[in-house]
Amino acid sequence: MKAVTVKTLKIELNERSHHELVELCLRLSKFKKENKELLTYLLLEAQNEAGFIESVKEEITDQFSEINTKTFYFIKKSVRKILRMVKKYIRYSKNKETEVELLLFFCEQLSEFSPSIKRNNTLLNLYRRELASIEKKIQALHEDLQYDYKQELDELTNF
Repeated sequence: MKAVTVKTLKIELNERSHHELVELCLRLSKFKKENKELLTYLLLEAQNEAGFIESVKEEITDQFSEINTKTFYFIKKSVRKILRMVKKYIRYSKNKETEVELLLFFCEQLSEFSPSIKRNNTLLNLYRRELASIEKKIQALHEDLQYDYKQELDELTNF
């Protein structure tokens, strides 16, 4: 079966009743964990973006505390996993401020991580790549926010 375009889906969804839409959403949520997470965000957390950001920050902190620090191999795998999780939550939000704030927090946690990421080129490159991407994303924000986030970014850059 080939998937149809978003436009076709939109037309079909507009023709359905409220009850049918609810059933479709519930059925969709049963297939993939990400679908359920996205519905949870849209229905319960989208109205409170600050609360959402705080919960994601707590999850990032927890994930960093659980990293196996025996070898850099395990550290790299875990850091990449955390970054994938952060980017997934950013996709749910689609808010540029949330994106910058979560990525800054991720980089802050990474810079404070022990053993230091300075001892591993792969982690250091990942860190620098994220800082460069944050810098580009800051350019799209309002001037006042740009100033605040730029200061945080400068602190992380001087790490």
